[in-house]
Formats: sequence, structure tokens, C-alpha cells
Amino acid sequence: MVVAFGDMRADRMSGSEFRTFQETRPDRERWELIGGVAVMTAPPTLTHNQISANLQRLLDYALDRHDPSLLAAQRPGVELGDGDYKPEPDIAVIDATYDPGQRFVDKAYLLAEVVSASDEITVPGTSRRWVEVKRDIYRAHEHCRAVLIVSQDRMEVTLDIRNGNRWETSVLTGGGAELAIAAFGLQCSVAELYDKTPLVPRPTPGHRV
Repeated sequence: MVVAFGDMRADRMSGSEFRTFQETRPDRERWELIGGVAVMTAPPTLTHNQISANLQRLLDYALDRHDPSLLAAQRPGVELGDGDYKPEPDIAVIDATYDPGQRFVDKAYLLAEVVSASDEITVPGTSRRWVEVKRDIYRAHEHCRAVLIVSQDRMEVTLDIRNGNRWETSVLTGGGAELAIAAFGLQCSVAELYDKTPLVPRPTPGHRV
């Protein structure tokens, strides 16, 4: 059936069936397995893309100095969860060494989501939003040390940091709030995540015709 944010396949799939299905789809399509249902999301907004690009740039700049064995990647294939759920994070910090043509990795050290319309859908068989389920899946990944949930329509970031066996959560609001993740050498303002979006527009003394 066709829905507002994209396409769904009505037949249920296992995780392995979903991966086989993905191999048949064009690279331009983005699919996730949500409660056993394959969902293709609509193209992201310009704001979503800009926030993702900003976060990747800020992380890579920090990692180049703090730990060059890692890199930040947009929309990487990460084997997260099992069974009925196969999310695709917007940004992940992964090992910098990978093979040509490689699509998937099994380790991610930071996982980030820029919340889209598709993240707000209710997961089949539950009363929970997909972004809430994704956050739990990200935190359950044994290698993950930090999770970021970034809003598109306001300057707000939910940050989870693993501290031993516990997760510590903070909600950062407003452009002046500081985003610091020591494990990756990242320290920036929340406003920097929203640079060149409608929330922090680039100064334009004039425009080209």
C-alpha cells in the first residue's frame, strides 16, 4: 500500500529476507524493516540533508584529530537488531578501514538519527514511534557508545552516552547549548548542527538571479 512517507510491502519479511530484497532494489531507494514490514521512506528534506552533512563534517573534523582510525559515514549499512527490525541510521561512526564495494558493517560506535516523518510512524503491533524503537536498538548495539536523536524543526538534540553498563541521557535545547562527546573528541554548539538550515540561515547580502 502507498502511504504519505513512501512505500510499504504488505508481505512480512524476516531480517535475512529483507537483506535479499534490498539487493534487488536501486541504490537510490532507502528501505527499513519495521516490525517485519519493509518500508521505503520518501526522499529526505533539504533541512534533513543539511543537518546530516553538518554532523558528518563536525564528527570527521573531530575524529581526524582525536582518533583517525574511525570515520563518520552517512546512511551506512549497519547490522543492527535482528528479526523484525533493520533500521538504517542517518550517521554512524565506523572503522575507517573497509573494502571496496562493502555495504554493511557490524560495528558502529556512534549512531545518529535526524528525525523524519517516517520516524514518527507507529511500529506495527505496538504503540511506539519508530524513532523510539530505533533509539532502543541503537543503544542495545554492544559497540555503540553514543546515540544522537536530532530534531529537524527546532534546535533540540537528545544525547545518550554509555557510561559503563548505564546510559546517561541529556536533552540539549537552543543553539547555545554545547554538544560534547569526549569519546570522539567532539565539542560544538547545537547551532553548528543547524548551520545553513532555515533555523540558522546563511547571511545573504544579495542573491543571484
